Amino acid sequence: MTTVHHIPFTQVPQLSARDVAYATADARMRPFYKYPVTLEAFADVMADKQREPIDRATLVQALKAQYADLDAHVLANSQIDSLGAAHTFTVVTAHQPCLFTGPLYYITKICTTINLANRLRQAYPDNHVVPVFIIGGEDHDFEEVNHLHLFGKTVSWDNAEKGPVGMMSTATLTDALAEVKTLLGDSEAAHAVAEQLERAFSSHALYGKAMQAYLHDLFADFGLVVLDMNDRALKQLFVPIMRQELLEHPSQQFIEAAQAALTAAGFSGQAHAREVNLFYMQPGLRERILLEGDLYKVNNTDLTFTRPEIEAELANHPERFSPNVIMRPLYEEVVLPNLAYIGGGGELAYWLERKAQFEHFGVNFPMLIRRNSLLWIDAGNHKRMEKLGLTDIADLFQDTDALIRQFVSAHTDNELTIADEKAQLEQLFLSIAHKAQSIDPTLAKAIEAEYTRQAKAVEQLESRLMRAEKQKHETAINQLRTLKEKLFPGNGLQERYDNFLPLYVRHGRTLFDELIRELDPLREGFVVIQED
Repeated sequence: MTTVHHIPFTQVPQLSARDVAYATADARMRPFYKYPVTLEAFADVMADKQREPIDRATLVQALKAQYADLDAHVLANSQIDSLGAAHTFTVVTAHQPCLFTGPLYYITKICTTINLANRLRQAYPDNHVVPVFIIGGEDHDFEEVNHLHLFGKTVSWDNAEKGPVGMMSTATLTDALAEVKTLLGDSEAAHAVAEQLERAFSSHALYGKAMQAYLHDLFADFGLVVLDMNDRALKQLFVPIMRQELLEHPSQQFIEAAQAALTAAGFSGQAHAREVNLFYMQPGLRERILLEGDLYKVNNTDLTFTRPEIEAELANHPERFSPNVIMRPLYEEVVLPNLAYIGGGGELAYWLERKAQFEHFGVNFPMLIRRNSLLWIDAGNHKRMEKLGLTDIADLFQDTDALIRQFVSAHTDNELTIADEKAQLEQLFLSIAHKAQSIDPTLAKAIEAEYTRQAKAVEQLESRLMRAEKQKHETAINQLRTLKEKLFPGNGLQERYDNFLPLYVRHGRTLFDELIRELDPLREGFVVIQED
């Protein structure tokens, strides 16, 4: 049994101001998105997207080719086939191919997206909605994705390859897989989870394909379609926009204008737009395309192209061109009959810079939905909370020291604050200053300096009172620190650190059942699931 809580985003200090502003529909954000985040607004999104010329036949054919070497699954195949029909749409989330899914929110993003697709199918029964997860396999920042945290340990993938992570060999994963298997333990459930993981990442030569197989294995029963955008047929659909970006460079001006407007509204820009926002890829290589005079150069290589040569290269080998963060949202929306993008605060920050860019290229700007954030409190930590008398879940989001001060204040009969005395001290010096004003005004600075010194001394005494009281509760405070570190590793959010595998070992498929049921992205608030 579990209990579910929803903590208002405004009570979660770990979230950025911009993230909270969008999630709570702050009016300052309204110029930067097209649709309000409501169930009713999807009627407009569907109508607008239906007017776009999506090449559904190519999309279906590409997905079938990608799924040809995955385990056959009736529902997954049906979902792919349905994308050929004009009344079928998608809702999308995406992420870098983190090692064995990396942080917990990798999984919760998927569950959130499945929840939304289910809700839309119920609300709009004349249409079909498919949840899609895009593997960001073209990402080449290996250091960002080559590790995961399991039971407080860091498991790393040692690999000297360069280029897109999705194109890296799975042969170098042997040690990481073995370490994960050891950490998961010897239970029957742990062996089953480890074998499922090992099967996916040992049966496919490339990491991107292995990740696609793993997510297919985990979520095919829930109707998820996993898409690898590093696909020649799909890149071909994006050639007209890539050509314009190469030759006319329109994106930079739109992004910079949006960033200036966001700054004026009180928020900073997110992604750095360049003159050319495309990478060039070959085996072991993904580097920025630079324009120097009349030549296109591939950064950190000797490769150069004239304008006619780069046009010919794009026409003949679109798979060699890779959109960066500025162009990737456009690519997704050109290829898919998509209604909404579900992402975290950081992701939506760069999407919020794209509205005018989308309008320029004639592509519909999707609804932007903040994914659900999750804190999972297991039964053991729930018992620790009860023992410590922690009943308000929102208190857990405080800084550890603030939570300890609150705990000590709540569990003592002594008066630990000397606010009244500090107020009296302030009044005393104000009275002295008032008297000095008529006698010798030059004494004002000396009186102010003495007050500052005395006020600091009083504050130090207050801190000593708190430290003395803390010593009486040393055992409970240590338990409180342990609890906080378990639920908020490094004083950060659990979902940004811990991997999902320990929960999966304990709960199996029912974990996904519950997450899909409870992670409703149209309901505001940080979700806390507490095991009873």
